Amino acid sequence: MSDDEYRHEDEEEEEYEGGGGDDDYGYEDNQEEQQDDGGYGYDGNDYEQGEAEDYEPEPYEEDAEPEPEPEYEDEPPEDNDVEEHDDVDLQRADEDDDGPVTEEQESAFATNAEEPGEGGGGGGMGSLVKGALDGFGGSSFGDIIGSISKIAGEQGGLSNIMSSGGMEQIVQKMLGEAAHRFLGINPETGAIIGAIAGNIIFNMGGRGNSLTNIGKIILDNIISGKYKRDVHPFVPPVPTPGAATFGLNFHEEREKCLANKVLFEDPEFPAADRSIYYKTPPDKHIEWKRPGEIVEDPQLIVGEKSRFDVKQGALGDCWLLAAVANLTLRDELFYRVVPPDQSFTENYAGIFHFQFWRYGQWIDVVVDDRLPTVNGRLYYMHSHEHNEFWSALLEKAYAKLYGSYENLEGGTTAEALEDFTGGLTEFYNLRKTEKSTILAMMIRGFQMGSLFGCSIDADPHQKEAPLENGLVRGHAYSITALHTVEGPYGETPLVRIRNPWGNSKEWNGAWSDGSSEWNYVDDQKRAEIGVKFANDGEFWMSFDDFCTNFMEMEICNLSADVMNEISEMTGVQVSEHQKHQWDEQAQDGEWSTAKGTAGGCANNPDTYARNPQYGTHFIVTEDSVEQDGKCTVIVAVLQKYRREMRTVGKDSLPIGFAVYQADPYANGAASADFLLAHKPTARTRVFINMREVTCRFRVPAGNYIILPCTFDPNCDGEFLLRIYVNGKLQTRYSEHLSSSPLCFFSIKCPHFQPPSMM
Repeated sequence: MSDDEYRHEDEEEEEYEGGGGDDDYGYEDNQEEQQDDGGYGYDGNDYEQGEAEDYEPEPYEEDAEPEPEPEYEDEPPEDNDVEEHDDVDLQRADEDDDGPVTEEQESAFATNAEEPGEGGGGGGMGSLVKGALDGFGGSSFGDIIGSISKIAGEQGGLSNIMSSGGMEQIVQKMLGEAAHRFLGINPETGAIIGAIAGNIIFNMGGRGNSLTNIGKIILDNIISGKYKRDVHPFVPPVPTPGAATFGLNFHEEREKCLANKVLFEDPEFPAADRSIYYKTPPDKHIEWKRPGEIVEDPQLIVGEKSRFDVKQGALGDCWLLAAVANLTLRDELFYRVVPPDQSFTENYAGIFHFQFWRYGQWIDVVVDDRLPTVNGRLYYMHSHEHNEFWSALLEKAYAKLYGSYENLEGGTTAEALEDFTGGLTEFYNLRKTEKSTILAMMIRGFQMGSLFGCSIDADPHQKEAPLENGLVRGHAYSITALHTVEGPYGETPLVRIRNPWGNSKEWNGAWSDGSSEWNYVDDQKRAEIGVKFANDGEFWMSFDDFCTNFMEMEICNLSADVMNEISEMTGVQVSEHQKHQWDEQAQDGEWSTAKGTAGGCANNPDTYARNPQYGTHFIVTEDSVEQDGKCTVIVAVLQKYRREMRTVGKDSLPIGFAVYQADPYANGAASADFLLAHKPTARTRVFINMREVTCRFRVPAGNYIILPCTFDPNCDGEFLLRIYVNGKLQTRYSEHLSSSPLCFFSIKCPHFQPPSMM
């Protein structure tokens, strides 16, 4: 089966007008091929990525030159036509964003939009830019670019002061030292406070907020504990094989240990073989050691954390590695996952905690600090600094979340990013999507705080095959910035991309490190956008070359609760654009043979209507920018507990969903006859055994039914349905009608929308 058949092809979704008989949508053929070639390989036990066969840590030698870190390359999935890039590094480098766009820059962009350039490295931008503006209410390209800077503040505000990023570092140091000196905060926590403050001020300053006032608000809120989110104990439904219970309270357990002068030992995730593996034991002798038994001066974070610091060990979880590295770019996200109320100095009791999004709610995962070692060194994920342990402890907490370290073998970075942020990830085929749409998506995505990744499909005959242009097939990259510069053919949009391995494997074409195109950019501009020529895996390329050479782009949209949480913590007035984040509605569901709600896909007409159905009502208000009267919506269906169920031999189910326009006066679930007589307005293109499937679509106002299903009937499983709308979301629920739960979502569109993918 071709790769395209497996990918999410939301951008080509048709706008059906209903009526006529329905066909099989190609589901059956896709599933047959999926069975023949072993499936997508998303959660399969034979999907071994990043396995390091000869990984054997050596003891530390004091004052010795550090040895080069080994690189653990991912193994491709067996018997699959599709390479799942499990180390997609979705990042956003806010600290390098441009300052406010000047009138000259806007004028230059407007001129460039009307006069296409020539040649490689960004030519032909006139029609590209013109297309990107469609659907955005006729704004100029300069306005769109300029709106990105409004994340940091309105015109004349903090963004002017901090456009270079230098002020951010000053604020970080100033507030960190102040917290330590005047409030008695230990230096480690003080540095964390400074980092949060500096980052948030740089990214979220707004009109009417002086530097002093913003700093005081942030500092007061963090010190008073308002950085904490509400977390809940987690008890999985019964029976759910492999799913663990998380009921420990970090603060209570730490106080007990301090009172009794003992170090914490986790009863839920003990230092035992069952925490390492459920099927295949490691080929090395594992010893569990606390950081104080490995080094003399353990610290949670050493100096300034960096995306370049996290290193992979013997476990095939580079997908997690890439997501963890992303957290270092966004302090406001990092310290939600790694709470700053813990250290190896103040109130140390051998206990730490981390917070993850778990199927719609945030939970606190508590662990002790006994870590797997071989020859006195960490065997799995570790930091570049040998006495830094936040990454190793985070990996342990994540292993506890899913039952064991072995359960982390193979996955996608998108999955981990969702667990870290509560966001929702979309996949786009760059070869089948208009460049104008991709550019608009990136502009809007960076504006809304989304995280990006890109990849090139694998060579079926060679894993991670290098290309002459310096890129690598079957590998995944992160998109860390989007800027414009004056090049040989006028203003040129540039994309900054990073290879998560952080080595010399970089793009060598136009705008690569040291290329002649950079002669047109002065030193000041280079410094402003963060240009560095080094063998660190990070490079620049024109947007045009990006679309030509990469094949897929991933966007992790941050959920509304995370963005609102950041704003509430700081108390900072943000710009209107920043306020219009994705709003979200979620609803739990179940396919149950016993309850008669596991009907399978439309290839099973007698049972298809028995699947859970969710009624929606979309409303376009007069302030909507979309003049065609349509709403832009993202729907996602996420199946629960499948990774945990590996322990009992179960894998992810092939899942999908369809959206139908419904009778506005209908009060119950759609009948089998109705579903057979109407084509779906939108649907997932294929049924695939991934944890989550998504679809972006645009529809006119009216009533709709969302119908999630498995490919085959009588497949039991739980799922979470999520709807993202860039605006206000109102909900009302009805009683269960027929055999299906029918829920009504009332959605109002916002002042601006993402571009249409139809």
